[in-house]
Amino acid sequence: MNRELFKYRTGLRVRSYEVDWQGIVHNTNYLRYFEVGRIEYLRHIGVTVDMKTIQGSGKVVVVRNEIDYETPAFYDDMLDIYTRVSLIKNTSFVMEGIMEKSGTGLAVSHNVAYFVWLDPESNRPKTIGDGFRKLVQEFEGDHCQIIWPSVDV
Repeated sequence: MNRELFKYRTGLRVRSYEVDWQGIVHNTNYLRYFEVGRIEYLRHIGVTVDMKTIQGSGKVVVVRNEIDYETPAFYDDMLDIYTRVSLIKNTSFVMEGIMEKSGTGLAVSHNVAYFVWLDPESNRPKTIGDGFRKLVQEFEGDHCQIIWPSVDV
């Protein structure tokens, strides 16, 4: 992943209960950290993220979550989570993440997560609305591949 493509960063500190018996961050917590980055990214670009939206008009589910571990993080480490939307298709989109140790640029982990937008009543995939596409396009510019739905005339 090209770190220069990432415009959004959020920071967090590793807490004591997130480390395992080896003293390193337990592998499941890396996915939680990337989720923090994704939610804060969405808020930053203007997407409403609240329980009413999530349970109503904006049902979005993770269908695949890939993670590569580079170097361990430890208790009290400050981490930078860089997040971006890299692709929006008809009913799905892709978010990428890079985790680094703050101030060092040392890569801790990389993540690619795939999401599908669902109709809240049928739970079937539905076309992602133009509003979301526009918010991402305004923020990411040319660094996100956006496929706009075609309109038959």
